[in-house]
Amino acid sequence: MYPEFDGIIFDMDGTLVDSGQLHEQAWRQTLNHFGIPVDAPLMRSLAGVPTIGTLEILIAHFGVTPSASCEEMNAYKEALVRDTMHLHVKPTALAEFAKQNHGKRPMAVGTGAYTEEAHEILKLCGLFELMDFVVGADQVNAPKPAPDTFLRCAELIGVAPERCIVFEDAKTGMQAAEAAGMFVVDVLAEFDIKNDYFLGE
Repeated sequence: MYPEFDGIIFDMDGTLVDSGQLHEQAWRQTLNHFGIPVDAPLMRSLAGVPTIGTLEILIAHFGVTPSASCEEMNAYKEALVRDTMHLHVKPTALAEFAKQNHGKRPMAVGTGAYTEEAHEILKLCGLFELMDFVVGADQVNAPKPAPDTFLRCAELIGVAPERCIVFEDAKTGMQAAEAAGMFVVDVLAEFDIKNDYFLGE
């Protein structure tokens, strides 16, 4: 598949890893705990935005004054994710594609998650050893939809951006890949990989 590209870059959540319920449950508990309303369509539209960025958007949107700083709320959510990730994460159909390309073409993960969390999730799914590099939100100045995450991936794997293919599920990620000058595949349209994240009310 896609033999014309020299480098392969995957988003993680909702693309290479089915982790929608992990993040939805952690978000619901965090927002309830700190008194921020839960709006499922809004949360779904913010898929791919790092935690602190999402919190800032929610606080402005609802005009609330939470009982803790964004950093404290971020730490609370990250702790929930760490404690429950083993219950919720599994590889998607793209894992097979990653296995087929291991050792043949360089591969990286470019994610809005923090690097340490991404390492843990990829290890749980048996995917960590397939990747040459993992670039988390803490490694770049501007996260998605800015192109920095994917440009850093291309730099690390030593492939020009226009020779890279990106697999993404979120609008912010697709914008980031296009801004980086890369070919992007919408995994919902191409592989029917649907991120089970705030699909209900």
